[in-house]
Formats: sequence, C-alpha cells, structure tokens
Amino acid sequence: MNFLFAWRYFKSKKSVNAINIIAWVSVVAITVGTAALIIVLSAFNGFEDLVKSLYADFYTDIKVSANTGKTIFVTPQQLHDLKGVKGIKAISLVAEEKALLVNGQNQSIVFVKGVDEQYTLTNKITDHILRGQFSTGDAQNPEMVAGAGIENAAALDVEREGYPAQLYFPDKKDGNLIAFNNLIAYNIKPVGTFLVQQDFDTKYVFTNLAFVKNLLNLQDTEYSAIEIKLDDAAGTDMVKKNIDAFFKHRYKVQSRYEQNLSLYKVMVTEKWVIYIILSLILVVAAFNMIGALTMMVLEKQKDIAVLKALGASTQKIRSIFLNEGILLAGIGTLAGMLIAYGVCIAQVKYKLIRLGGDSFIIDYYPVKLLWSDFVLVLATVFCITIVASWIPSRKASAQFYSLKS
Repeated sequence: MNFLFAWRYFKSKKSVNAINIIAWVSVVAITVGTAALIIVLSAFNGFEDLVKSLYADFYTDIKVSANTGKTIFVTPQQLHDLKGVKGIKAISLVAEEKALLVNGQNQSIVFVKGVDEQYTLTNKITDHILRGQFSTGDAQNPEMVAGAGIENAAALDVEREGYPAQLYFPDKKDGNLIAFNNLIAYNIKPVGTFLVQQDFDTKYVFTNLAFVKNLLNLQDTEYSAIEIKLDDAAGTDMVKKNIDAFFKHRYKVQSRYEQNLSLYKVMVTEKWVIYIILSLILVVAAFNMIGALTMMVLEKQKDIAVLKALGASTQKIRSIFLNEGILLAGIGTLAGMLIAYGVCIAQVKYKLIRLGGDSFIIDYYPVKLLWSDFVLVLATVFCITIVASWIPSRKASAQFYSLKS
C-alpha cells in the first residue's frame, strides 16, 4: 500500500513543475552515477586480470627459495622425490644474480637468471618472445634472452650474427667487490627479446643454469630457487603445504600470490579507493533526491491531512515518502545498471574504446563484468537512498504530528 501511494505521487502531475524537473534530475544523476561506477569498476577488473595474467606468465605456481641468504641446497635424490609429490607437473632449477650488461658505450644493470631445460615448462615466457628465439646456450657458449627494456637500454641487436655483449660479475674470490677492476667480464650472445611487463622487461635476462652457477662458484647441489608448475586440478594451498613439509620447513615456499603480495594488495586498495571516489557521485545525486522529496512533502500537505483523517499513523506517513525515495533511486539504479551492462558488453565484443599509442600489449580498454560489483553498487545506492529519504520523510511525519496536534 505504501509503495502504491509512492508510485502515484511519482507519476502524478505536480502543481509546481520544478518538482517534476528536480525528481527526474535526481533519477538521471543516480543513473549516471550507477553506470559510471559499474563501468569503471569493470574496466579496473579488466586491467587487473590483464596484469595478473602477465605475472602468471612469468612467475611459477610455487617457488622454493632461501629463508636467509641467497641459496638453497637440493640433492638429486631430493629432486627425484620432490617430483613424486602429488600435484606437481614440472620442476625447474634456477640461479640468479645481479650483473652489469655492457654493449659498447651502452650499459644496464640486470638480473641474470640462469635456467635449466625444464624452465619453459613451468611458465609461458616463450609466448612473449618479441624477436629472435628463447635459447640459453651452454656453459662454454652462453646465449642470452633479454627483456625489451634492457634491449633498448643496452642497444642490443639480437638479429645480428657474431655480436656478443659483456656481462660483468663481481669476483667472488676477491674480498674487495667495490672496485671496478675486481669485476669479471664474460662474453654472451643476445639471441632473443621478450616483452611481458615493464617490471620484467627492464630487469631480467635469461641464460643457461650451468653458466651462471660457474660464475657464482655455486656447488653442484646449490641453487637460488626451485620453480614449480602445478597440475591444473591441483590445489595450490595443499601442494604448498606438502612441499613445505617435504623440506621440513627449512626453506621459504611461496605461491604466485605470495610472490607478488604487494602487487595484489595495491590492486585491492586501488579498487576500493576508486569505489569510494565514484560513490561521491551518488552522494551528490542524493542531495537532488532530498530536494525533490522535500518539495513533494510541502506539496502534499493536504494529502497528509486526509491520510491523518483516515487514521494513518506517523510510521505510515514516513514509510510512504521513504518508498518514494526508494522508487526514485530504484528507477535510476536499474537504468544505470542496464546502461553499464550494455556499454561493457559492447566494449568486450567490438573494442569500441581504444588505448592511445602503440606501446601497450593490447590496444583497447579491457573490461570484465562481475556480478559482485552490481551487488556492491546496489547496496551502496540503497544505503545512500535510505539516508537521503529519511530527512524529508521525517519532515512529513513531523508535519503530520503538528496537524494532529
């Protein structure tokens, strides 16, 4: 019954045309705010998924590394037994160290990552080869695959034959590692360039494991880390616990999420900040609603008096105008959600909005619709509507009380 009164008040012609205008302005404002919030959150979801997929192509499902120091010790028997842990699909051994890459007058600080033959089975780095090929050579003839950022910084040419660069490593046998003359230089041939994400493209170069282990004077059973690929059906948490127990909690065992904990925390924080900022649009729309409902209360004084004569209670009067506010917000929210859904589907299907420039991995804004965003926006609008409608509805009930007196 209360909603029926609210509906009649909404569609009936007002004595002052400004009331109709303000009411529709509030509906339009809520529509725009709702649509904007969902569209922006969906675009953020798309970028978040894109970044996560790029990190997933570089980082493995699980990484085993040292709790203290830089290296771990793993015997051939342990590697054999580790492969028997349920859920493990592939295992790769790596050795990593910082070095200076020099090419003529150009130089760049890089992280040299020595990998074995199984490394490409643990991630999708080969899907991101921009030029050349993914080849690391051997201990006597090392080859290098560099990130695109490093390629530009060091002016490398991976397509030119007989064109080695130099890697400068600190001499581990010398106690003075600060002086430049205590660095050892090694020729290495660039044969490939990868393009994944700026954090990786400006940091890493890949070569073979034996070459790096020899440079770092590592023992036969000494490595920087073990990188592990899991079966698609394997539960990460369970396998992670089993691996941790296998090494008797001596080493740090991290999932992909834990390897990039700061990144994921930042993305979650950014999404909530965006949500709060865009919710201010709905708060502004609420002020229009307060104005429209207040003017409607003033216009319906005679109706309130009639309802009072018919025995309506204070709660009844308040409920009518609360429902009026919910009706205004409901129309705007429904329209906004339909518009946002249509825009997002069109963007996914037709790539209508493009990214400027040609240096991005994709050339359009990625979008991902999540029903949780729709629920969140709906709950936000409802809460703001109740607060905004409470003021004029309370005024209406107070007016009813004064008439009764």
